[in-house]
Amino acid sequence: MGTGTVVLVVLAVLGAGGLVGVLVQAGRREAEAEKARLADQARVQAVRSMEAVWAMGPREFEEYVADLCRRDGCTEVLRVGAANDLGADVMGQLPDGRKLVVQCKRYAKHRTVGSPDLQKFNGTARSEHGADVPLFVASCKFTKQARAFAARHGLVLVDVFSDCQRRARVAR
Repeated sequence: MGTGTVVLVVLAVLGAGGLVGVLVQAGRREAEAEKARLADQARVQAVRSMEAVWAMGPREFEEYVADLCRRDGCTEVLRVGAANDLGADVMGQLPDGRKLVVQCKRYAKHRTVGSPDLQKFNGTARSEHGADVPLFVASCKFTKQARAFAARHGLVLVDVFSDCQRRARVAR
């Protein structure tokens, strides 16, 4: 092979390598753009989800929470909330067999759940309903005092508002 042929082969390889580099960079830009689009879509969906939750009535919110329990593997899930329900709106069995008792509060986004709500639930979840896992689900945030009370008494707190915001941030 002559020197001219070697030079041509080297130039062809370098040209192909440059083309591959350009294609890889374009692919990376497209992947980043798609990631940003999906993150924006997740943020919009989180806001829509919360707007839908805040538009629900109390009974509808309890059904929504019951459906989430079923989705996450709970069995024997029943919405039991009614007047004089002694703090139990949803009951079921966790996948490991423990009894779950849920109190649901669908409040407006500007409200908070305070310690008094948790104290009432704590007074009945285990003694009246036999909860192994007492779960309090709210559509708004819990106060600092409520979180401290829950930690001291082994109550599980979920606020769907913060959960939706967290999922939107993770999607970014």
